[in-house]
Amino acid sequence: MAKTSPGEFMRQVQAEMRKVVWPSREETTRTAIFVGIMMVILAVFFLGVDSLFGAAMSWLLSLA
Repeated sequence: MAKTSPGEFMRQVQAEMRKVVWPSREETTRTAIFVGIMMVILAVFFLGVDSLFGAAMSWLLSLA
């Protein structure tokens, strides 16, 4: 593997950065809202599953 000089490395980095397509403010906002909604839905789901298993374990332990 050939070594690259620091100057050439920086030119390559700049060339790659010019290829990046940055999201718009609207896309970023929409994605952040979607992520927040999904976090709430998954938190409620896992709370329900955890409560269900906790109740099942309490019931099973009360039998012993």
